[in-house]
Order: sequence, then C-alpha cells, then structure tokens
Amino acid sequence: MGGSGLCVRDLSVGYGPVRAVRGVSLEVPEGTVVAVLGGNGAGKSTLLRAVSGTLPFHGGAVTGGTVTLDGRRLDGLGPGRVVAAGVSQSPEGRRVFARMTVADNLRAGLLGARGGRPARAAALRRAHELFPVLAERGRQRAGLLSGGEQQMLAVARALMAAPKVLLLDEPSLGLAPLTARRIADTVREINEQGTSVLLVEQNAALALRLASRAYVLEVGEVTLSGPADELAASDEVRRRYLGVVDEDAAAAAPRPRGALPALSRWEG
Repeated sequence: MGGSGLCVRDLSVGYGPVRAVRGVSLEVPEGTVVAVLGGNGAGKSTLLRAVSGTLPFHGGAVTGGTVTLDGRRLDGLGPGRVVAAGVSQSPEGRRVFARMTVADNLRAGLLGARGGRPARAAALRRAHELFPVLAERGRQRAGLLSGGEQQMLAVARALMAAPKVLLLDEPSLGLAPLTARRIADTVREINEQGTSVLLVEQNAALALRLASRAYVLEVGEVTLSGPADELAASDEVRRRYLGVVDEDAAAAAPRPRGALPALSRWEG
C-alpha cells in the first residue's frame, strides 16, 4: 500500500490495556468511496479517530502502524494539523454545537483549514449548494434543527476545510429512511466533486451501494475486504449485515411442532 490517497497500514489502537484495533490495513485511493462495515464494538469509530487525530480526546492511543495521506505521515499529528493536511471528520452522533448558530457551526469547520478568504467563501458556497436548508437557517441555533438537518450540518462543517478525504461516521444513524437516502445522495455528489470518502456505516446496504470497495471489521480486525459489489453478493455478508437468508436452506430446516409454514416470496 502507498502512494496517492489515504493509506492505513498495520494500525493498532489501545484504550489503556484494551486493544480496540489490531493490525488494520486499508486504503482509500484518490477519488473513491470506501466503506467500513461491522457491528457495535468492532472498532470502526476508533479507526476514524485514529486517522483524524482525535483519539487522545477519547482516552486512546495509537500503539502501532502508520496513517499516511499521499505519502505524508498523519499519525502523531494533532487534529488541527490533520485537517490542514487534508482530512476532516464528521463524527458519530453529529456533535453539532447546539447553542451556536448554524453559520457559526460552519465557521468552526474552518479551524485549521488551508487557504485565505476566497477559499473560505468558496467552501461556504459549496456547503450551501449541497445543503440549501443551512443557508436558510444560518441564524438559527443548531440545537433547534431536526436530526436530519443536524446531520447535514455536521457533514457541511467537515467540508468547510475543503478536505481531500472526508471521514463519515454513521451518517444515517437515527434518521428516517427518506432522510438517510438524501444524505447518501449528497455523499455521492460530494465524491463526484472530487472528495474521497471513508464511510463507517451500520446500514450495510446503503454503504455498499455508495462504495467501490469495502472492509469488514470484527473485534478490531479486518476479516473481509474486497470490491463492494462482491461483498454485497457474499453469502456471509448478506446473512450477517444485509439480513438476507438462504431461503432453500430455511425451507428445508426442521420446524418446531405447531409452527406455521414458511411463506414463499410474494411475486406480483
């Protein structure tokens, strides 16, 4: 691994004596969307924190391995320097500044950003074009936004620094299906505009539709990886993350006495 894009190699992370990530390697080539799947406690958020430099705020530390962007080492840098290098994160749970206005939340995303006033004005225009509701509600306190609007604000705030790589941690969490699809469409648009995306997402079906490549984390280790379409077709991934079962096997399995017969798929 190496060269253009974000590269994580043999990364290990601990919280005190607890090893949360063990020897993880992955790559986000320039201009791609890469997904990380896994259940609760798999180490997905820890992985993003290690990349963004925010891990120490959560009591964790990188104990081995490297993180590079276009060949430049990021591991060991503080969050501000990681942002300046070209990586921004939208954290799990949105974490907007509830008492600050929408406009001030967006300005906070400029901390550590490169470029002068023209670049910052361009970043704000981009945020408003992607999420027009944020322009309409610039003077409103962020805490008064709906959950979907707060997620839009969290993503827009991360984009204000014009990152090369955007880290998204569970952007669909807690959102209604329609709102989640709108967020997904915007992620696709962000990528089409040239920003690479490392997407952590429990909604595996959504993530695999967006990504070109995916990794599966279990107990801090990569257990599966490959092109997203191949993982979407994998029996193991379909069973564990997409809720799809082998209908023939299910039909042949013995049923408890008194159980209702299985219904075949309704085809109309």
